[in-house]
Amino acid sequence: MKLDLDLLRRHRRQLGRTAKLVAAAVLMFFSAATNAADLTLSSESLVPGERMPLASVYHGCGGENLSPQLSWSGAPEGTRSYALMVYDPDAPTGSGWWHWVMFNIPADTTSLGEGAGTLKNGLVPEAIQVRNDYGSPGYGGACPPRGDGDHRYQFRLYALGVEQLPLDENATPAQVGFQVNANKLAEAELEVIWGR
Repeated sequence: MKLDLDLLRRHRRQLGRTAKLVAAAVLMFFSAATNAADLTLSSESLVPGERMPLASVYHGCGGENLSPQLSWSGAPEGTRSYALMVYDPDAPTGSGWWHWVMFNIPADTTSLGEGAGTLKNGLVPEAIQVRNDYGSPGYGGACPPRGDGDHRYQFRLYALGVEQLPLDENATPAQVGFQVNANKLAEAELEVIWGR
């Protein structure tokens, strides 16, 4: 009988340690999820779920091709830079359409003014903007095929745990996406629509 009691006590101690480890892991998970959920992306130019203003539409569709104003807050602790990726998942290409990819945005930056996607503006000189799917670096606005209905334009901001991604202006959006996903601490999205 003594042997069974000793075995039971050891088993109980082990269960207690396991329960504490599980509780700590759950607490860390919810703490990280809360941190990640705090990052928000907003705009003076864009209203989530609404139509993109004509100023941000591509030249070929009658717009001014100006990147919209964007602001963010709530970055998690350890954020050392940001990346911004703008994507149309509804483009009839089989792989969507990249409209704007910018990275190495300094950690102390919390907004981009209207037109920051025009390389000549130099509003964030440390940041790198790669070629969009129109074939030029910087911002390229909405311009879906006529009669294709409304497309979704997803503006995604990523808080990164590194100061710089190991890429340059010749990187593809897929290469940037790979590095962003490997280094992201949190992300926030603002989605608008546009069609003709």
